[in-house]
Amino acid sequence: MGIFSSYKIIVKDPTISRKLFSEVGIWSIVWLIARVYLGWGWLSAGWEKISGKGANPWGPESVLAFWQRVVEVPEPPAHPEIVYGWYRGFIQLLMEVNAQTWFAPTVAWGEFLVGMLLILGAFVGIAATAGAFMNLNFMLSGVASVNPIMYSLAIILILSWKTAGWWGLDRWLLPKIGVPWSKVEVKDANTPNN
Repeated sequence: MGIFSSYKIIVKDPTISRKLFSEVGIWSIVWLIARVYLGWGWLSAGWEKISGKGANPWGPESVLAFWQRVVEVPEPPAHPEIVYGWYRGFIQLLMEVNAQTWFAPTVAWGEFLVGMLLILGAFVGIAATAGAFMNLNFMLSGVASVNPIMYSLAIILILSWKTAGWWGLDRWLLPKIGVPWSKVEVKDANTPNN
């Protein structure tokens, strides 16, 4: 038994945080728009890779060529694509073990699945986390492109996971699988907050 064993401490969220991330209302519609936008970006990127209809061919050879380009350390004053030495070492390890053979389909199907889950509103927090992880890896590789915007949207969706999927499958999935709450609490908008 610890010193806090007889106490129940509840730290309430600030009003703005509750409005943005916990209440179903106008913000759940904003998260729906953000979710579908981000999901479409992932879905289309993944489908281009899976179907081979993208502007650039995708496969183990293209992944290896990308890795070789980003680990290259140019002569000064130019700077390397990868800023962090530990990440360069990680990419070099992937090249040494020929990880491109499984990495290329994993990325393609991962992007497609994240997009599909976000569009359907299923497991939004988990899908957004997987998407943010992919964006982070692209950015660590020195690829900016749309990744900072997608990463930021993913972080917002992670924070709003309770209501971001309200207009989607999470409305039914999350209560069924068991989440930190047992049922949805519906309050009259005119009732003061406790």
